[in-house]
Amino acid sequence: MEVARALEAAVREAGAIPATIAILGGQITVGLTDEQLVYLAGAEDVRKCSRRDLPIVVGRREDGATTVAGTMMAAHMAGIRIFATGGIGGVHRDHPFDVSADLLELGRTPVTVVCAGAKAILDLPLTLEVLETQGVPVIGYGTDEFPAFYSPSSGLPVDVCCDTPEEVAAIAQARDALELPGGILVAVPIPTEDELPSSEAEDAIERALAEAEVHAVTGKAVTPFLLARVSELTGETSLRANVALLLNNARVAAAIAVAISA
Repeated sequence: MEVARALEAAVREAGAIPATIAILGGQITVGLTDEQLVYLAGAEDVRKCSRRDLPIVVGRREDGATTVAGTMMAAHMAGIRIFATGGIGGVHRDHPFDVSADLLELGRTPVTVVCAGAKAILDLPLTLEVLETQGVPVIGYGTDEFPAFYSPSSGLPVDVCCDTPEEVAAIAQARDALELPGGILVAVPIPTEDELPSSEAEDAIERALAEAEVHAVTGKAVTPFLLARVSELTGETSLRANVALLLNNARVAAAIAVAISA
């Protein structure tokens, strides 16, 4: 709850208007009030909503927390052209057939997504391959490398480096002018003072992956399980890094939104 408020405050300070998205009682809600944020933070049986889940949650009048794919859809319906998240979904390690719907949505919904790369628990090279196949431009914001979520660097190249919000805005506007169907991914490195050392992160991820196999964790339960275990194994250092990169992404997304509007 406090994180959500801090994110909205960061967006306002940068001159943009925040609009947190969720599904409440079957209603797709764009721009949650404080009361709705409090309710959602304490609600039980909140469904994780990607594209396939939206008609279920709306039809059954349930509550839902939207994934990147679900948020892209709702944002596009509402005329919002840019949104910030932590990390996108991608291709799961050792399971190349398990491809997040986030990547497919980026290939067909014209929304610019600002993130810190894909979640570090994923196979980053294969994730970038799928993004290429989907025709999604990957912009490194102030970097030539694709960020590795907890770490600023992965050693993997991006399609182009942009150093200012105006440069990103120009690409987004060109996409609109060309009437291309897909989105744009803006990858922002976590600030170096907030990063989790890559060796520490990788050790925790490997242990969490092994535990997921032992406990037969599958489907949409995999990502929440892995992220929770990485947080526990790193003494919540990864959680603090996650909050820091969320705030950083929100500021960058707001600056890009202002540049697009200008």
